[in-house]
Amino acid sequence: MAFEIHDIDETQAPLLDHLVELRARLLRAIAAIAVSFAVCLYFASDIFGFLIRPLTKAFPAGQGKLVYTKLYEAFFVEIKVALFAAFFISFPVIANQLWAFVAPGLYAKEKKAFLPFLFLTPLLFFAGAAMAYYLVMPEAFKYLLSFQGQKGGLDIEALPAAGDYLGLVMQFILAFGISFLLPVLLLLLNRAGIVSRKKLVSLRRYVIVILTGFAAVITPPDLMSQILLLIPLLLLFEGSLVIMWLGERKEAKEAAAQQTLPDVVP
Repeated sequence: MAFEIHDIDETQAPLLDHLVELRARLLRAIAAIAVSFAVCLYFASDIFGFLIRPLTKAFPAGQGKLVYTKLYEAFFVEIKVALFAAFFISFPVIANQLWAFVAPGLYAKEKKAFLPFLFLTPLLFFAGAAMAYYLVMPEAFKYLLSFQGQKGGLDIEALPAAGDYLGLVMQFILAFGISFLLPVLLLLLNRAGIVSRKKLVSLRRYVIVILTGFAAVITPPDLMSQILLLIPLLLLFEGSLVIMWLGERKEAKEAAAQQTLPDVVP
C-alpha cells in the first residue's frame, strides 16, 4: 500500500477534544523523558565520564582534576547529567508527538513542505553538538588551560568545579546545536514567503554582523569559541541561500514546462 499524505482532516472537533488530545500528547512526551531519565540516571557516571574526556585531553597526561566545593554538588551534577541526556534521547518522541498534534490541521502541501524539516532538525542539532564536543571543546579547553603557570611568584592552577564544568559543556553543546538550526529557520521563513533569497542577499552584511554578535553572546567568553561557531554559521547561511536558489530554479522550470504544454482540443 503506497504512503499517502492526506489533506487537512475533515473534522470539526470541539476545543475540549483538542485540549484532551494535547494533554495526552504532553503526557506521552513527559513519560518518554521520565523513562529516559531513569535509564540515564543509572548510567549518569558513565555519561559524565564521556563529557569529561575533552577536558582530560586538554590537560597534560596524568594531570588535571575536577573538584566539588559543596558536599551535595556531585549528586546534583549526576541529576543534571541524567536530565540533559534524557532530553537528547527522548527528543525524537517529543518531535513525533508535536507532529501528530499539528499535522491534522495542515493541508497536504503544507505537510510535504514541513516533513523534511522535521527530520532535518535533529540531524542538524546533533551535528552541531558533535562539532562542539569533538572539535571545539578540546581546543577551547587547551586555550583556557594555557593561562596556568607562575605569575608574581605564585602558581596559578586550574581546579574546575564539577558543576561549573558541566554548565560549560551544556552551554557549548546547546549553543552549537541550536545555532546549526539556522538553515531550518531560514528555509521555513522562505517557504512561508516571509523572507526571500534576494532580500537575504541584499542584507548579507547585516546578517554577518548579527551572526557575529550571536556567536559572541551564546558561546563562552573566549575568542576561539566565538570564531569556531561563527565560521559554520556563515557557511550554513550561504548554504541556505544556495538551497533557496535551487528551489527557485526548480519552480521556474516547472512553471515554464506548464506554459509550453500544448492545449488539449476536446
